[in-house]
Amino acid sequence: MTVPIPVPPDAPTSGGTPSGAANRTRPPVGEFVFAGICAAIGVYTIVGAGFIRVPPGSASVLGPRVFPYAVGVLLLVASLVVIGQVLRGQRGTPDDGEDIDPDAPTDWLTVGKLVVCFCSQLVLIELAGWPVAVMVLFAGAAWSLGAKRWWAALAAGAGLGLVTQLVFGAWLGLSLPAGPLLDWTPIFHG
Repeated sequence: MTVPIPVPPDAPTSGGTPSGAANRTRPPVGEFVFAGICAAIGVYTIVGAGFIRVPPGSASVLGPRVFPYAVGVLLLVASLVVIGQVLRGQRGTPDDGEDIDPDAPTDWLTVGKLVVCFCSQLVLIELAGWPVAVMVLFAGAAWSLGAKRWWAALAAGAGLGLVTQLVFGAWLGLSLPAGPLLDWTPIFHG
């Protein structure tokens, strides 16, 4: 009577290669497809940014083409770096699984809070202005998702709203409503 000997998963098979090596030598098609799609989106963004019309005599330092060009170039460069890394044999390690419980029920209260926060933008942008609307959205979403320090989320939202108002309203010349609280400050107008 012979007793079967357990074979470890990395032990050589009859072909002389470890059983896991066959999976590691497959062509990295997914990585190339992902990087290629990202590169194509980057090129499309760069080309599309060239068609953005800039009003003649625009006095702003940064025009409306700056951010699309920056995003397109960053996306194209990152894609080319990923393609280079994959060609050199460096590949991403697959995840073992997600850290979620697939049997957990949906928290509809949190979903409802987030929907209300996003819908508040429809009313608040015109009534209170962009910075206040962003502050409410950021703080409300953080509170809905379980932030412990609501005041920190409120302060971060206020800072985010003011910075985006300055960048888009003052520097890029786009019209974001400043609202009644900041309407008297010329720096917040495009």
